[in-house]
Amino acid sequence: MGFLDKFKKKAGDLAEDHGDQADDAVDKAADFADDRTGGEHTDKIETGAEKAKDFIEDLGDGDGDA
Repeated sequence: MGFLDKFKKKAGDLAEDHGDQADDAVDKAADFADDRTGGEHTDKIETGAEKAKDFIEDLGDGDGDA
């Protein structure tokens, strides 16, 4: 198993164990960005946050597709 495989497995394990905390952090960052832009880019920020949370979920699934 190469370095990147080990790293991906470890990241997947962390995402599986702490996915809720990661989702909360993404939401908090999105809220901060939305506040800083005065709500001008809310739709784009929400889309990016959802994609980030989907990626974290996929990583935690351990299916190797993330």
